[in-house]
Amino acid sequence: MVFGRRARFSAEGQDAFEREALSWIDGLYGAALRLTRNPADAEDLVQETYVKAFKSAGKFASGTNLRAWLFTILHNHFLNDRRRAKGNPVDVNSEVVERAAGDISSADETAEQALIQRASDDEVRAALEAVPEAFRQTVWLRDAEGFSYVEIAEMLRVPVGTVMSRISRGRRLLSAELAHAGHTARKTERMGNA
Repeated sequence: MVFGRRARFSAEGQDAFEREALSWIDGLYGAALRLTRNPADAEDLVQETYVKAFKSAGKFASGTNLRAWLFTILHNHFLNDRRRAKGNPVDVNSEVVERAAGDISSADETAEQALIQRASDDEVRAALEAVPEAFRQTVWLRDAEGFSYVEIAEMLRVPVGTVMSRISRGRRLLSAELAHAGHTARKTERMGNA
């Protein structure tokens, strides 16, 4: 599909743009739900994303990744709402992060990946919810949505190195949560068999 570079669309071009943009609604809703943790808020965020995207369609440049552009609008809107509501877009308990990062050495990367691969989707979702937002967001965008480090950096308006660090720490935190959940499940199972 060819879009004019920062030009107004014809009626046919606008329809094509809207159809392609709407094809990403499920992915946007999934990301919005992970950000807001509330279905109604996620629906509102997706709706606001599309309103902004359709109003700004003339700013969409040919050769630009429409999916990444939509996710960027969604994340920017979410962060702006958070800033207005709380004055702090990212809330991370540094002590918890550092403690968890220290508990798992970087040499355990293969074991970490194996643990995540063995876990069920529900276990991974539950563990991911326990990861602080900044890390959860980058891990989700990379591992579930498949965005590149550069695309994530542009969406979140942070350096690529920060994205890489957050993904690394987020994966370690996710792995620690999965290990903890597995340990708790085994302990509960042993108690039930006793």
